[in-house]
Amino acid sequence: MWKAKVVVTYKPGILDPEARTIHQALVSLGYTDFNHIETGKYFQLTFKEKMTRDQAEVIAREVCDKLLSNPVIQKYTFEMAEVSE
Repeated sequence: MWKAKVVVTYKPGILDPEARTIHQALVSLGYTDFNHIETGKYFQLTFKEKMTRDQAEVIAREVCDKLLSNPVIQKYTFEMAEVSE
Protein backbone atom coordinates (compact mmCIF):
# COMPACT_ATOMS: atom_id res chain seq x y z
CA MET A 1 0.00 0.00 0.00
CA TRP A 2 1.29 3.50 -0.83
CA LYS A 3 0.96 6.81 0.93
CA ALA A 4 1.70 10.24 -0.57
CA LYS A 5 2.85 12.92 1.88
CA VAL A 6 2.00 16.27 0.25
CA VAL A 7 3.14 19.76 1.28
CA VAL A 8 1.58 22.82 -0.41
CA THR A 9 3.19 26.26 0.01
CA TYR A 10 3.07 29.65 -1.69
CA LYS A 11 5.35 30.30 -4.64
CA PRO A 12 8.20 32.80 -4.14
CA GLY A 13 6.97 36.40 -4.29
CA ILE A 14 3.39 35.57 -3.25
CA LEU A 15 2.24 37.31 -0.07
CA ASP A 16 1.81 34.91 2.86
CA PRO A 17 -0.13 36.95 5.46
CA GLU A 18 -0.25 34.13 7.99
CA ALA A 19 3.55 33.77 7.89
CA ARG A 20 3.95 37.52 8.26
CA THR A 21 1.70 37.54 11.33
CA ILE A 22 3.64 34.64 12.84
CA HIS A 23 6.94 36.40 12.16
CA GLN A 24 5.73 39.60 13.83
CA ALA A 25 4.50 37.63 16.86
CA LEU A 26 7.83 35.85 17.18
CA VAL A 27 9.72 39.16 17.01
CA SER A 28 7.46 40.60 19.71
CA LEU A 29 8.31 37.57 21.89
CA GLY A 30 12.02 38.23 21.41
CA TYR A 31 12.71 35.63 18.70
CA THR A 32 14.59 37.70 16.14
CA ASP A 33 16.73 35.00 14.52
CA PHE A 34 14.40 34.33 11.58
CA ASN A 35 14.84 35.88 8.13
CA HIS A 36 11.88 34.16 6.55
CA ILE A 37 8.90 32.09 7.67
CA GLU A 38 6.69 30.14 5.31
CA THR A 39 3.34 28.50 6.01
CA GLY A 40 1.73 25.64 4.16
CA LYS A 41 -0.67 22.75 4.26
CA TYR A 42 0.09 19.08 4.75
CA PHE A 43 -1.96 16.23 3.30
CA GLN A 44 -1.62 12.45 3.47
CA LEU A 45 -3.16 10.38 0.71
CA THR A 46 -3.33 6.64 1.38
CA PHE A 47 -4.04 4.56 -1.70
CA LYS A 48 -5.79 1.22 -2.05
CA GLU A 49 -3.67 -1.89 -1.72
CA LYS A 50 -3.79 -3.02 -5.35
CA MET A 51 -2.31 0.22 -6.71
CA THR A 52 1.29 0.32 -7.92
CA ARG A 53 3.68 3.10 -6.93
CA ASP A 54 3.59 4.55 -10.46
CA GLN A 55 -0.22 4.62 -10.47
CA ALA A 56 -0.29 6.26 -7.04
CA GLU A 57 2.24 8.92 -8.12
CA VAL A 58 0.18 9.82 -11.19
CA ILE A 59 -2.98 10.17 -9.13
CA ALA A 60 -1.20 12.15 -6.38
CA ARG A 61 0.12 14.61 -8.98
CA GLU A 62 -3.34 14.97 -10.58
CA VAL A 63 -5.00 15.54 -7.19
CA CYS A 64 -2.40 18.18 -6.27
CA ASP A 65 -2.79 19.96 -9.62
CA LYS A 66 -6.60 19.87 -9.67
CA LEU A 67 -7.62 20.29 -6.04
CA LEU A 68 -5.00 20.54 -3.30
CA SER A 69 -3.07 23.48 -4.74
CA ASN A 70 -3.74 26.61 -6.76
CA PRO A 71 -1.06 26.38 -9.48
CA VAL A 72 -1.13 30.14 -10.03
CA ILE A 73 0.10 31.02 -6.53
CA GLN A 74 1.13 27.73 -4.90
CA LYS A 75 3.65 24.96 -5.36
CA TYR A 76 3.66 21.45 -3.94
CA THR A 77 5.99 18.61 -3.21
CA PHE A 78 5.18 15.05 -2.31
CA GLU A 79 6.99 11.93 -1.36
CA MET A 80 5.75 8.41 -1.65
CA ALA A 81 6.11 5.93 1.19
CA GLU A 82 5.21 2.28 1.29
CA VAL A 83 3.04 1.43 4.27
CA SER A 84 1.80 -1.84 5.64
CA GLU A 85 -1.43 -2.16 7.56
